[in-house]
Amino acid sequence: MNLDGLLVNLVASAVAVVSVLAVTFAVTVARGRKDTIDTAWGLGFVAIAAVGVVVSAGEPRAWLVLTLTAVWGGRLAAHLHERNSQRGEDPRYTEMAERAGGNPYRHLLLVVFPAQGAIMFLVSLPLQAAAHLTAGLGVLDVLAVVVWLIGFLFETIADAQLARFSANPENKGRVLDSGLWRFSRHPNYFGDACVWWGLFLFAGYHWIGLLTVVAPVVMTTLLARGTGKPMTERRMLSSRPGYADYVRRTSGFVPLPPKRA
Repeated sequence: MNLDGLLVNLVASAVAVVSVLAVTFAVTVARGRKDTIDTAWGLGFVAIAAVGVVVSAGEPRAWLVLTLTAVWGGRLAAHLHERNSQRGEDPRYTEMAERAGGNPYRHLLLVVFPAQGAIMFLVSLPLQAAAHLTAGLGVLDVLAVVVWLIGFLFETIADAQLARFSANPENKGRVLDSGLWRFSRHPNYFGDACVWWGLFLFAGYHWIGLLTVVAPVVMTTLLARGTGKPMTERRMLSSRPGYADYVRRTSGFVPLPPKRA
């Protein structure tokens, strides 16, 4: 592990996070859409992974991590931008603005964006650590790619299935319970969690890298118990009559065979 390089990387990544969020806030005000941060979320990690390549002077593992992060982050940014462009403001941000009162952009600037930036920096720690490992590519890197690929496929396929289902007017008010959604109520969130466990494995060659396990733990917790699954399900239970039955027979996160009625 190149500790000097890692320390420089931590500082440079913090600057990258602040820069990404500053640009995002400017675009948010210009567009008048508070959910612009959704598009910037994945791109922020791409910027951090790119910092790792630059600071490490192009270590092979840093390039591999950047490639996978760019594929994941680019797809997610494009998907969320297209999805949000086809509907009104995300209810989560509307609720936050209503609770804050006054100027909603002030609340975004002082509360939402700093929290997002702190989480982005924390979750990116495996990317930063992996970029400065001196060990050559090995079996653990292969395992990391496999776990990442499983997660990426789950997330991508689940998002595509949901988009296709939602685009059909006949499905208004109905619950998607086929495809991957038959085995998990949130297969896209499960896939996202797997992506981050895969990226963490790249840092597993050194004890400092192992300490970054806090990153996938935090991400998985947010998806399964934080702003992901719980907020989505509260909204679905109040708007979809069949969702309560879907909850009873379908796994909440990890894909499992559905329960019999």
